Amino acid sequence: MAEPIEKPPINRWIIAIAVMLSTFMEVLDTTVVNVSLPHIAGSLSATPDEATWALTSYLVANAIILPMTGWLAGRFGRKRLLMMAVTGFTAASFLCGFAPTLSALIVFRVIQGACGGGLQPISQAVLLETFPPEERGKAMGFWGLGIVVAPMLGPVLGGWITDSYSWRWVFYINVPVGILALVMTELFIFDPPYLRRSKGGIDYWGIGFLALGVACLQIVLDKGQEDDWFGSHFILTLAIIAGIAIVIFIIRELMTEHPVVDLRVFKVRTYGTGVFLMTLLGFGLYGGLVILPLLLQTLLGYPALQAGIALFPRGFGSFLMMPTVGVLLMRFDARKMLSVGVLVTAISFMMLGTLNLNIGYWQVFWPQFIQGLAMGMIFVPLTTATMDPIANERMGNATSIFNLMRNLGGSMGIAASTTLVARREQLYFNLLGRHVNPYSLGSQALANSVRQMFFMKGADGATASTRADAFLFRLVERHSAMLAYNATFWTLAMIFMVMWPFIFLMRKPRTGRSLSAH
Repeated sequence: MAEPIEKPPINRWIIAIAVMLSTFMEVLDTTVVNVSLPHIAGSLSATPDEATWALTSYLVANAIILPMTGWLAGRFGRKRLLMMAVTGFTAASFLCGFAPTLSALIVFRVIQGACGGGLQPISQAVLLETFPPEERGKAMGFWGLGIVVAPMLGPVLGGWITDSYSWRWVFYINVPVGILALVMTELFIFDPPYLRRSKGGIDYWGIGFLALGVACLQIVLDKGQEDDWFGSHFILTLAIIAGIAIVIFIIRELMTEHPVVDLRVFKVRTYGTGVFLMTLLGFGLYGGLVILPLLLQTLLGYPALQAGIALFPRGFGSFLMMPTVGVLLMRFDARKMLSVGVLVTAISFMMLGTLNLNIGYWQVFWPQFIQGLAMGMIFVPLTTATMDPIANERMGNATSIFNLMRNLGGSMGIAASTTLVARREQLYFNLLGRHVNPYSLGSQALANSVRQMFFMKGADGATASTRADAFLFRLVERHSAMLAYNATFWTLAMIFMVMWPFIFLMRKPRTGRSLSAH
């Protein structure tokens, strides 16, 4: 079989732009559809719950392919796999926009998620190999813009496109971007000489258990809150299957000669610690990203599009910080910068944990902006330090696992955060409701004031009393929800505090060369 082609001299930043296009397109698609779900349901004669499978199907297919990307690149060649993924993703995007029924849309979303699953780890591996170790910080700063900013831009862009045009254009916009990414990939990206096509056997059992375990786990995380978690036989069954399949998969991959996912890379302490920290980062990042717009819309009355715009400061802060951090990493220890970023992120969540029902826009703006700056100080140093001891020929496998765990961490963060808000809201409602009774002078005075207000508007005694009771109920309900959101933000802050001591288990990144083998 022919050796991979030696790539001609090409400006590294052109390569960075080529892989950035496809990565940004794929990450954007994980959130851009969210605000369009009601429109999709209405257009395709489906219920809102049925329409959410358009999201779940994408995430499941994406999660299955992610860890297999390194192995697939070894079988087919990295450039060929990247072009296949971009082509499939672009074609599936067009078909999603053209879908006449919800069933067809779900099928096309599965194809889109499967093709998109390989884009992140491939592009990250290409960048880490293209840039020398001393410049990887700048490369990861550029690449990180897509990973962090795209999920925040998605709801804004999706809301604007859906309101101004149609939900179908949420998918159609991927087509020109995909074509441009495909052309640039063909012209500027080449397989490195050391990346030889694998001739070993195919681990069919490993692939099967991986697909089964990850698919069931993703559905559990995505649908658990809707179905009351383990109170649902469906969720409980999937959780058991996921646990058994993943355990068997891990045992299989550690014993087989040709694993589909090489788990031995976790023997490198810095890499294993970095993957753990990235999982927690995904947990906190996506958990906060989901519950803040819920707070803005359900408690403060923000329209969907305005709530999306209100999230912009976080993305703007990351946009400003990431390129700066990439340059600073050439002079400072990545672990020190990472530790500062983790502490500042914890502080930003504490600031969100002090919000109340009377806040203005700037009380939401500054915690998010600060958090965006801090995320830039976390993502770039963490990626750079984690991948530094990994040999180039093992980079594809390492980045696949790294990105999988970030996504799974995000799914766990979303599931945990929404569940905590719901359960704590019930708790606080019971606690606050105890003080709203006929024996409470404060609640009696408030109820009388509300009754007088309705009397003045012409209501009779019975109507005024009924409306006063409803007012008090809603007041307790809103304050209970606010306390629940505050408590959840404090929980996310504590998770980032837990991250801090683990940073120092990682070795200081090398500035000259990476280890050649482990």
